[in-house]
Amino acid sequence: MSPRRSAEETRELIRATALRLFRERGYDATTMRVVAQEAGVAVGNAYHHFGSKDDLVQELYREVNREHAERVRPLLADGGDLAHRLRLVWHAVVDVFAPYHRFGVESIGAAIRPGSPASPFSASSAATAEHSLALFREVVEGARPAVPAALRRDLPELLWLAQLGLTVFWVHDPSPGARRTHALVDGAAPLVARLVGLARLPVASGLAQDALRLVASVRS
Repeated sequence: MSPRRSAEETRELIRATALRLFRERGYDATTMRVVAQEAGVAVGNAYHHFGSKDDLVQELYREVNREHAERVRPLLADGGDLAHRLRLVWHAVVDVFAPYHRFGVESIGAAIRPGSPASPFSASSAATAEHSLALFREVVEGARPAVPAALRRDLPELLWLAQLGLTVFWVHDPSPGARRTHALVDGAAPLVARLVGLARLPVASGLAQDALRLVASVRS
């Protein structure tokens, strides 16, 4: 007879099984019933630990964000200009998401639906979004030459929003190894850095402030 699992072990088994199924079968085929069957637990037990499939999707988001940060933070410690640091972060997020491409293709409709718990702007995703924002704060604060002071507070959120757009592009990218998405990163990172650098100039600083005020008004 196999030893009885603790509640924590059972929860981790269900979580790990769901992540594997999201990779192998995608979003649509990974139902709570299938997860329970693959994990060898009762369906009611699966619902006891995770109230819905959306809760398992949040576990995937947390796992991807954790792996993304673990890959990137040692590289960010070496410094570099903003373009270099953005390339590191955006290339890494494409690589970390790579095993979940089928999941991304199938789940994009749910992720962009207003009010969906799977949306990156939902209350359910708030902790994951903050985790990602913290990483972009490190990108901005560690960049040399320094990002203009007027942009440092709000730029991480803009970069995070740009990453969301990059992720949508990746979902629709059929090229081998996401070649087109990586090419987009290589082109977009220096472009963003140049635009940020222009904010040091008096003629452009006003435009930058107008853009930040617009973002703040939309956020509120």
